[in-house]
Amino acid sequence: MHDLTVIIPNFNGKHLLKQCFESLKIQNCSLDVIIVDNGSSDESVDYIKQNYPEFRLIENRENLGFSKAVNQGIKASNTDFVMLLNNDVVLEENAVKNLLNCIKKDSKIFCAASKMLNADKITIDDAGDDYTLLGWTKKVGNGKPESAYTKDREIFSACAGAAIYRRKVFKEIGYFDETFFAYMEDVDMSYRARIHGYKCVYSSNAIVYHLGSATSGSKYNSFKIKLAARNNVYVPYKNMPWPQLLLNLIFLLIGYFIKYLFFLRKGYGKDYLDGLKEGLSSLNRVSKVDFKGNRLTNYLSIEWYLIKNTIHSIWS
Repeated sequence: MHDLTVIIPNFNGKHLLKQCFESLKIQNCSLDVIIVDNGSSDESVDYIKQNYPEFRLIENRENLGFSKAVNQGIKASNTDFVMLLNNDVVLEENAVKNLLNCIKKDSKIFCAASKMLNADKITIDDAGDDYTLLGWTKKVGNGKPESAYTKDREIFSACAGAAIYRRKVFKEIGYFDETFFAYMEDVDMSYRARIHGYKCVYSSNAIVYHLGSATSGSKYNSFKIKLAARNNVYVPYKNMPWPQLLLNLIFLLIGYFIKYLFFLRKGYGKDYLDGLKEGLSSLNRVSKVDFKGNRLTNYLSIEWYLIKNTIHSIWS
């Protein structure tokens, strides 16, 4: 039996696949690969079938979104661990093995994030994600030297572009929320895991290189900003019990206002507002996590984590 299954969602990413797939073939551990194609029109499917017949391919007729695609892959796998991987990521030889070693250290680790470097191979793209009271998700270390992040540590959530997960936990806490379609679904997943008493960690020796925004097209675009804004409304509503939500509401409103001003200057103010409005008007689509008294300690721990992340985000 293989050590884990790598799941790669793909949408019109044919030009990216070779470098990603070849980096998987040199990994020094045994693995399965499942590619979930979301209705690509760029001959990705034919390319995969002709050049990588050893990889399992799931074909969707249309773009069902990141969440739906990775859920299909997770449910089709049968290994103890699954790794989610974006098609614009290239892995160093020991990346998968180091992620496996990291997650196996503690049964309470639900996911482990890789050290994602930018294409320059010098600076950090993402060394784990922090979530704050302001409703912001911060990519830890973004733009900083990779040498500053050489120690494993606990993080709030892992970027699902290159992270490993303990598969059996999905059956306990649920799969990626398909209502999100894309963006923030990994934060929501990690938040739920924390509610259930699990944690996420950053694996400093699992090095990957990320081209960044290759599928969505750019760092900022109308589609991405509107969708992320909507999902930024969904995450706290879904995961925070009502008392916690009311306690943090003023901070969330401040965070949304600051983000609006930021995107207004970028020329995307309307898109951001439209996303917030869509989120508020469609809350009935999101299933709130049931509050249970025996998890009160977990909620308190999460609140403290959010406070620390907010302070650190403001002063760093």
